[in-house]
Amino acid sequence: MKLSGKTALVTGAAGGIGSAVAGCFAAEGASLILSDCNREGAFVVRERIGEEGGEATVIIADVTLENEIRDLFAQIEDSFSSLDIVVNIAGGDVEPVADVETIDYERMSRNLDLNLKSCILSCREACRIMKHRRYGRIVNMSSLVYRGSPGQFSYSAAKGGIFSFTRSLAMAMGGYNITVNALAPALVDVPMFSKILGPVRWKAMVEETSGRYPLQRIAMPEDVAKAALFLVSDDAAFITGQILEISGGARL
Repeated sequence: MKLSGKTALVTGAAGGIGSAVAGCFAAEGASLILSDCNREGAFVVRERIGEEGGEATVIIADVTLENEIRDLFAQIEDSFSSLDIVVNIAGGDVEPVADVETIDYERMSRNLDLNLKSCILSCREACRIMKHRRYGRIVNMSSLVYRGSPGQFSYSAAKGGIFSFTRSLAMAMGGYNITVNALAPALVDVPMFSKILGPVRWKAMVEETSGRYPLQRIAMPEDVAKAALFLVSDDAAFITGQILEISGGARL
């Protein structure tokens, strides 16, 4: 097993991508710490991992609040002998369609808090723990829209910020044997989209988008999970400061 003996934190663990990452890591022998503000969803993921023979602990936290991020990592320090892996999945776009003239301050701030600030603060606390052991694997969640996306101004800015922050942190932490990379998926088939758009609109969106991707399909959560697994495994020990696009060839 690639992650045997490792302890891994996954934020946003109740979501489609987060739960896939957690399940993938558990199958490879990691002890999971599942964090989310969705208590019910997080415990569903823990139960599923347990049924499959894995090990997982839930710590509820709202990563838009600095004190809750501090508390999350304080609990990890108190309860676990090590923290080897952190995957910052928590995020989402709360202002997905906007004209530049109608960018809303509150939604813009929420996007930056949820996607960029939460990632920076989580990495800050993780590195404080990892530096002492001179070992760590951090994977942050960007998005293909880090390249830019009309109508997703604050979200793409946040995801672009994650790219720059990831590179900066990789430069700073390399001497401590801590690698820091980011994932940049294109459209991923997660339940949230169908719930928001409705099944008919979601199906139409999938069909239209798939036709524009060279691989002729959108990503599945498992595609993202396996990329994360690679980056936290020993197979990627000499890879840091990179953004891995999981895009099916989109925007080539």
